[in-house]
Amino acid sequence: MTRPRKRARSTLPSTSPSTAPSTAPSTATMLERLLLAGLAVLVSMSLVAVAQADEEDTGVDDDFEAEVIDMTPDDAVGFSMRNVVAPVRSIFQGGLGYWYSERAIEIDTTPSGGFVDLFYVRRNFQKRFEQAQAPVTVILPPRVKTGPRDALVVRAFQEGYRQQSVTVPVASRKSELVINLEPLPNTLSAVSHRYFGGRSTLMFLTTESPTFRVQEKDSGFNLILSETAQTSEAAGAIAGISSPMIEQATSRQVGEDFMVSVSFVDNLEVDLRSRLDRDAARDLFTFSLDVLPSQGRGESVAAAQAALARITSDDVSGCRLAFDTALRESLDRGSLSRALTPKGAFTDPYMRAAMRRLGEVSANDGQVEFDGGLVYRPTVPIELEVSLSQAAEARGYLALLRAFVRELEASEYRRETLRSLIAPELDSLSFGEVVDKAFAKERECAASR
Repeated sequence: MTRPRKRARSTLPSTSPSTAPSTAPSTATMLERLLLAGLAVLVSMSLVAVAQADEEDTGVDDDFEAEVIDMTPDDAVGFSMRNVVAPVRSIFQGGLGYWYSERAIEIDTTPSGGFVDLFYVRRNFQKRFEQAQAPVTVILPPRVKTGPRDALVVRAFQEGYRQQSVTVPVASRKSELVINLEPLPNTLSAVSHRYFGGRSTLMFLTTESPTFRVQEKDSGFNLILSETAQTSEAAGAIAGISSPMIEQATSRQVGEDFMVSVSFVDNLEVDLRSRLDRDAARDLFTFSLDVLPSQGRGESVAAAQAALARITSDDVSGCRLAFDTALRESLDRGSLSRALTPKGAFTDPYMRAAMRRLGEVSANDGQVEFDGGLVYRPTVPIELEVSLSQAAEARGYLALLRAFVRELEASEYRRETLRSLIAPELDSLSFGEVVDKAFAKERECAASR
């Protein structure tokens, strides 16, 4: 007889809550705990970020005296996925402050002190525009209120330097921006003006061969030297230009170009002629602009010849030589030589005639003495050329030019005309001091006799 088989017991726990309740946490409970933990971490990180933002005060140091400009647009971007994911992404980006706090960028130029144009651009449309002088601190809106194409465009410029533009995405982490400005390729080192006998020449000395254009206007003209920086000496020399032809001359830097504006006296009609030379000794380029009256050139030449004929030996002897010696010793010999040596200028015929006249009125039988004991006869053509090449050392030559100017020009322009002949590279104030000392020597000579 066979035994009945026993029913096998199940090893699985009962799912009935009345027979075996479960003590393990459910999946939903675990998710809730994770979310609570993540929220706690997020809140703590946000509190730290807010505290840091309060301490930093939008990134501006209390001791930093830069101008502060708020470039926040008046309108914010519309609601987008950035607003949805910003809280979650903040967990990995340092807290809510990354998205919801204002931010700042400190902008400066090298050299410091440059001017900046600030543009807030959104989708190629300008939302804000401001101008400032570096260093400047720019306040930007929170990242959550910006679009992916929002950008800050900084255009920096300074006199003597090329203009530079930099684009910074508003959502970037950049907090400092330094723009290195490059010097302009050409520099205006000096300016000189020469006037005599109804004609003028403006001479510009540049470090490189200049690119220029002339814009004629009513009773004057504008000269523009492209990509050329000025010096303070050049600007001062232009401001001091004055003659019976030129009423006023001004200059200014226009972006990367240098512009000279010249106004003539009484709507004078003139012809302009330009030429370019190379000063190999100083490694400079000389751009000259001749200003010639359209009418009356023959009368001016005749007046100059008559004035030269009125000069006598009394003008180049006696105490006049004391004036001549004091003036030559006070002027830079190199500059004086450049001014008196013929080089294709309109004054060359007048200077040549003046040297010849010095030989004619010389008390030494037509001979002119030079420093070092040399003696030449300017009335002889070949010796005239040698005399002109050493005109800076000719005794009595400056005294004769002084008499030449006195006989030809009005009294209010005589000193300036003499300066333009013998010291065009020297400013009017310095030349006036030199001439006054020379006149004092002449008076001392007269008083001792």
